[in-house]
Order: sequence, then structure tokens, then C-alpha cells
Amino acid sequence: MKHAPFLLSAALGLGMAAHAAAVETQLEAPGPAGPLKGTMLAPDAAAVRDAAAGAGAVVLIIPGSGPTDRDGNNTSGVLAAPYRLLAQGLAARGITTVRIDKRGLFGSAAATPNPNAVTIGDYVADVHAWSTVIRQSTRASCVWLLGHSEGGLIAMAAARSPDVCGLLLVAAPGRPLGVILREQLKANPANAPVLGQALSALDALEAGKHVDTTGMHPALLRLFRPEVQGFLIDAFTYAPAKLLKDYKKPVLIIQGRRDLQVQETDAQSLKAADPQASLVLLPDVNHVLKTVATDDRRANVSTYGDASLALAPGVVPAIADFLRMAGSTDM
Repeated sequence: MKHAPFLLSAALGLGMAAHAAAVETQLEAPGPAGPLKGTMLAPDAAAVRDAAAGAGAVVLIIPGSGPTDRDGNNTSGVLAAPYRLLAQGLAARGITTVRIDKRGLFGSAAATPNPNAVTIGDYVADVHAWSTVIRQSTRASCVWLLGHSEGGLIAMAAARSPDVCGLLLVAAPGRPLGVILREQLKANPANAPVLGQALSALDALEAGKHVDTTGMHPALLRLFRPEVQGFLIDAFTYAPAKLLKDYKKPVLIIQGRRDLQVQETDAQSLKAADPQASLVLLPDVNHVLKTVATDDRRANVSTYGDASLALAPGVVPAIADFLRMAGSTDM
């Protein structure tokens, strides 16, 4: 089983209908022990003509934390398919996407015998491998990196490659992951009985020390079990704002204000690190990019299991408009 999500405290309109003739192709990129696998969705000719500037952009969608597949679903109960819906919406606007399975998981299971024995640097290497394959397949001069949640951290860590056009950061962390985890744990009242034990474990991992889980409350084992502690120790060393500071290429930051896991504070931190970045705050959008018009936590979490719900209306247009601007102004 893959490392536990840092998105602990929840269980972890589509802009235009996709043209029927959008073309889906299965792609492979080289992994350390076997192939990495993904799906390219390319727009039909009519969508490309309609999109004008910005058409022809190619976007690599980098998944978020935990056992998350190329559609944005995971084994922790997320069945909202946000990446598949995003790919369809962008195809309708003339934009090609490639969405991928993470090293060691799902279609990419053969890439490593142990999906827990990974680092952020390993995922960055996979992004570079995908960028090469995508450029060869599409003849694009560069690839846009769209990182969702933890995928945003990976995108920022991979951003300075010459193969990268720029960044599309969707619900991406703007503070170190340990800081965000503490906030999530404290925000959920149900965590009160185990909060002291959880915070103590975080302190140790941030200091680079493994945690003895003997006697740990069972509710915390999914997050802190020994197999994933190496990944967490590595991930906690990354500071997103530092990665983005002095970055010279175009950056879009999208943050939903109903997100239970990543806060507006994170988006503002990224914007402060890169004042030239475009920041889009979407009022009624949650972490899986669905519309939520209430503060009710249960209503928010209920959208995580429903792929029939369209993406919130502002998500696809924000990305497509940004890429159109980048294409028309040669940002």
C-alpha cells in the first residue's frame, strides 16, 4: 500500500462538454524497474480551432498524495475522478492532457517493487521522464505541469527543467507539509483523543527521526506506519515557497475556499513567493474541485465519493484562460 496521504482530516461546472472525437491514447514512460503508465487525452480538431491561442498546450497532471490514480481516485475512498473530468474539460478547450499513475501503483505497479520506498525526488525524476515522452509524442516544445495537492509540491520541485513551460498549481501546499498536517489534525475535533501522540510523532519525523509505533493509537497507524516514515521524513524537508521563489516562468495558483485540506493561506504564501504568479480564488470549490455551497463538513466530504458531480464551474475556465493568455502573450 502506498504512503498515507498528508490530507488526513477528510476521508480523503465542468466548463464545456468534451467533444466526442477527443482521442485517448495510452502512454508509457521509463521507470526504474518497469514502465510508468498514463493516459493522454487530445482534443479533436474543432476544439483546437475554437480555442485559438492556448490551443496546442500540453499539460501533465501530477497526482496528489497517497494511493491516487490517474483519474484522481484513491483507495482511501476518493471516487470523484477530478483528473479525468479536468482532462475532458480541457480537451473541449483545445488542450491536451496526460494523467498518470504514480510509481509503483496501479498501471505503474511494475516501476518499483516497493511503492513506499520513494521520495519526492523520485517523483520529480518521473516527471522528467514523462516530459520527455510527452514532447516526443506531441512535438510540443515544452510541457505544462499541473500539480494537484502534493502533486503541486512535486511540480514545483521539477519546475526548473527547460522542458517545463510553467506551473499550474491546484490546491497546492504553500507551507511545509508538517505544518499543514498539524493544522489538519487540530481542525478535526474527532482527533482530540490522539492529538498529543500525533503531534509528538510529527515533531520526531520533522527532526529526521523514525517513530516507534508500538502502542500508537490504531487511528494514527495509517499515517505514521513504519513503511511510510521514510517518505514523510523526506517530504517534510521541502518548503514550497522557497521552491517557487525567483521562478521566472508563468505560474497559475488555483485555490478553492471550501478546501478542507489546503487553505487559502497556502495559496497566499505561494503568491508572496512569486508575486508575478496569477492567483485565482474560487469561493465554493473544495479539494476535489467540486462545488460545495455550505460550511457543513459532511456535505463537503460527501462529494469525494461522487464522480457524477461535474467539476466546479470556475476550474476549467481558469486554467484554459491562463493558458490562452500565455499562448497569446508568449509569457
